[in-house]
Amino acid sequence: MHIGLIGLGKMGGNMRTRLRNNGIEVTGYARSKDVSDVESIEALVAALPSPKIVWIMVPHGKPTDDVINELENYLGEGDLIIEGGNSRFSEDIRHAAQLAPKGIGYLDCGVSGGVWGLQNGYGLMVGGDSALVERAMPIFDALRPEGERAEGFVHVGDVGAGHYAKMVHNGIEYAMMQAFAEGYELLEKKEIIKDVHGTFAAWQRGTVVRSWLLDLLVLALEEDPNLSQIKGYVEDSGEGRWTVEEGIANAVPMPAITASLFARFTSRQDDSPAMKAVAALRNQFGGHAVKKAE
Repeated sequence: MHIGLIGLGKMGGNMRTRLRNNGIEVTGYARSKDVSDVESIEALVAALPSPKIVWIMVPHGKPTDDVINELENYLGEGDLIIEGGNSRFSEDIRHAAQLAPKGIGYLDCGVSGGVWGLQNGYGLMVGGDSALVERAMPIFDALRPEGERAEGFVHVGDVGAGHYAKMVHNGIEYAMMQAFAEGYELLEKKEIIKDVHGTFAAWQRGTVVRSWLLDLLVLALEEDPNLSQIKGYVEDSGEGRWTVEEGIANAVPMPAITASLFARFTSRQDDSPAMKAVAALRNQFGGHAVKKAE
């Protein structure tokens, strides 16, 4: 099988390597000529046998829209686009409808595994037509972890379902990371605790909180025991917000995920306007002391 892959960053570049290592021929395109196999998207499409399969691995939003709009000019009846970035599920539905009149198939694939995916394989969540999923299965099998397919791959449902599942996956990830982070801070704060790293390391086997995220935290503490090289500033890439929005839209309570998202917002504030207002109110109604701004 020979496919095209657009987007060769940290994830896309490693995916190209894993696909090639598992017998899939890949022609990759990126704006950086240092990593790209061809000079343009048009050249990538021309290099592929028909019917063509192109996997997109670029940031969601306008970058993905631009790539799909360009591919629409070069692809035709029977060709297939797999969107493997982190698009919002509603964008997948729009993209599929856009391509359908030309007979271009569309699958959305949520991909989890990060920079470790090359070594360990990627967790894949796919949405779209069953026949198209089956056609692309050699690609999915090459990317997923070794072992039982059901433990690393799922055809979730219709178009958009793959990215919806990945969205929820990332929302859960936000909450799990926040829980580990709060536990870390409390352990660091308590004087009787002498070995924070060792405590987390001891949880890696036999405990109910053992997980890959725990393993990564242990690794991070090995590299930087006090996390002194990192500023406590955390971005969010969108999926956490979308998960909370969907919780609201479907009347599903999500206190843990919502709190973890708001904690990231707090991390970006050097001096919280909201907390200034709270301090001012306490001073007004109770004469409570306030700390003056420097």
